[in-house]
Amino acid sequence: MALCPECETDLDLDEEEIEEGEIVSCPECGTDFEIVTKHPLELNPVDELDEDDDEDDEDEEEEESDY
Repeated sequence: MALCPECETDLDLDEEEIEEGEIVSCPECGTDFEIVTKHPLELNPVDELDEDDDEDDEDEEEEESDY
């Protein structure tokens, strides 16, 4: 049984069906977590700002290569 690190709701994850690197969401608080390891189960919160920053960096690189 996995508990949400934010609100302690049971995430009801089947360790046989999840994969490392997969993103899961808490049904109660809506926080997204990345599965870091399966044994033992370790979850890290996904920081949405980091994903947006990565996309912005890629866009800037594409714009620079056009010149």
